[in-house]
Amino acid sequence: MNEVSEFVEHAALYFGGLGLSRTGGRIMGLLLTVDENGVDAPELCSALAVAKSSVSVELRRLEDGGLIERFRLPGHRRDRFRLADDVFGNAFRAQMSKFHAFTDLAERGLGVVGDDPVKRRRLERMRDMYAFMAERFPALLDEWEQGA
Repeated sequence: MNEVSEFVEHAALYFGGLGLSRTGGRIMGLLLTVDENGVDAPELCSALAVAKSSVSVELRRLEDGGLIERFRLPGHRRDRFRLADDVFGNAFRAQMSKFHAFTDLAERGLGVVGDDPVKRRRLERMRDMYAFMAERFPALLDEWEQGA
């Protein structure tokens, strides 16, 4: 196995931990290593030794999620794929939307646990941490994007 293949497999495990399928993670890993001309679906199938149907499904999911983009090179007939310009900013913004859901979940939990201080402390900490992140992370991301 060459270094790029090892990286792709490592990326698959990493992205799998973030909720992508193994194939989706492998596609992301490979797209991290290609030039600005990206790759087409047959090239992905060949490089990853994955069936066309699996690649097609994952490309659609990744594109719908804003992680990759489809494009065509002038004079070519096949669609090509590359990482979206701000793939990591987009992914992080999508994760930030979950901060409010966790805050709401903690509030709901506080409504059902009564006065037990141990249970309340755990839920209050959860609520406060996610409320803090929901408040602070947008500014950090904006600052990052201005400097990038």
